[in-house]
Amino acid sequence: MHASRFPADFLWGVATAGHQNEGDNVDSDTWFLENVTPTIFREPSGKAMNGWELWESDLDLVAGMGLNAYRFSVEWARVESTEGEFSDEALAHYEAIVDGCLARGLAPIVTFNHFTSPHWFAKRGGWLNPEAPELFARYCGVVMDRFGDRIALALTFNEPDLPEMLTWIEMPDFVVQLGRATLDAASEAAGVERYRAGNVMVPEDFAPMRAGMTEGHRAAKAAIKTRRPDLPVGLSIAIIDDVAAPGGEELRDRKRAKVYDHWLELARDDDFVGVQNYEREVYGPDGPLPVPEGVAVNGMGTAVAPESLRGAVEYAHSVSGVPVLVSEHGIGTEDDSLRAGFLEPSLDGLAQAIEHGVPVLGYCHWTLMDNFEWIGGYGPKLGLHSVDRQTFERTAKPSAAVYAELVRSFSG
Repeated sequence: MHASRFPADFLWGVATAGHQNEGDNVDSDTWFLENVTPTIFREPSGKAMNGWELWESDLDLVAGMGLNAYRFSVEWARVESTEGEFSDEALAHYEAIVDGCLARGLAPIVTFNHFTSPHWFAKRGGWLNPEAPELFARYCGVVMDRFGDRIALALTFNEPDLPEMLTWIEMPDFVVQLGRATLDAASEAAGVERYRAGNVMVPEDFAPMRAGMTEGHRAAKAAIKTRRPDLPVGLSIAIIDDVAAPGGEELRDRKRAKVYDHWLELARDDDFVGVQNYEREVYGPDGPLPVPEGVAVNGMGTAVAPESLRGAVEYAHSVSGVPVLVSEHGIGTEDDSLRAGFLEPSLDGLAQAIEHGVPVLGYCHWTLMDNFEWIGGYGPKLGLHSVDRQTFERTAKPSAAVYAELVRSFSG
C-alpha cells in the first residue's frame, strides 16, 4: 500500500479513555459500581495505568510512533465532581494534554463522555433524568470555554449502542442478572431509588436511556457549536460487521435496525460519525454461524477478520451519509503476532472503502496500552504497549512498530 490511497490530511492515531487509563477516578459512577457488592466488574480499576500522572510520557509514545492524532476523553466526574462546581485543576490538566498534543504535532480528538459520568449524576438516575441533557450540555460548554478553541474533533458519546448490542451476543443468564444486582446494590449503597450508569444497563431501561442520550447528544452538540461553529462534532458507534450467509439476511437486517440505525440516522445531522469495530459476525437463518475450524479467534471468541473494518465503515456511511472517523479498531488477544498481522489487511480494506467513495477522516487504533477493560478488568489485552501493573512501565509490543511502519509508508 502507498500513501496515495489515503488523503494527505488523514489522521493517524491511537485512542484511549480516561477511566481506563488515568486511575483513581473516585467520583465516577463506574468507580462506585466497581466497589459495591455484588458487582459485575471482575476487579476495581484502582490506579489503572496511572495515566493521570504519566500523560506526558504517554504523549511521547504516541508522537514517537510517527502518528499525528490522539483521541482521549475528558472525565466529567473529575471536571464536575460536585454538581455545579467545576474543578480548575481538572480543566487545567486536560488543557495541558491538549497543548501537549499540539506541541507534538498531534491533533487532539476529544471525547466528552466515554461511558463514565459523575456519581451525583448516576444518583439522579443518569440518562433517565429529564434534566440530564441540560446538565451534560452545561459541562460540555465549560470544557469548550477552557480549551475548545484548540481541539480538532469532538465526540459527544462513546458507544451509546453497546449495552443493546451486547444482548445479541450469547451471554450466560447469570451475567445479565449480575448487572441488575450491581445496579440494585449501588442504589441501596447510594441511598437512592434508581442508580443508573451509561455502561451497565438493564433491558427495560434501553429505550429511555437511548432517548436521554439522544437528547444529550443534541444538547451537547448545540453547546459545542455555539462556542465554535466550525468544530466538527459527532458521536462514536460500536459496529460489528454483520454479514449474512444464505438465509441470514432477515436476522442481520433486524439486528442492524435494532442496534445501529437509530444512532446512524441521528448522525445524519452531524459532521461525521465515529465507527468502532472489532469483529465480524456471520448470520445464518437460525443465528450466528460457528467459526470455521482452524481460523484464529479473538478474545470475544469470534474469527479474526481484518475485512470487518471495511464492512463496518461502508455500512455506517451508507446509512448516515456523513464522513467516517474510525475512532476505535483493534483486537483483544494475548498473541501480539495476531495483532501485528491484523493491521495491514485491515487498513488495506479501509483504503478500498475510501477508493469506493467513502469519506474517511482518520483511523485511531484501540489502544495505546493494555488497560482497564470495564467489566473484564485487566484481563483483555488490546494495547500496542504492555504495562507493568506495579511500576507502570510501558513496553512496546512488536505490533507498535508494525503500526508505526505502516503509518510511515502511508504518510510518505
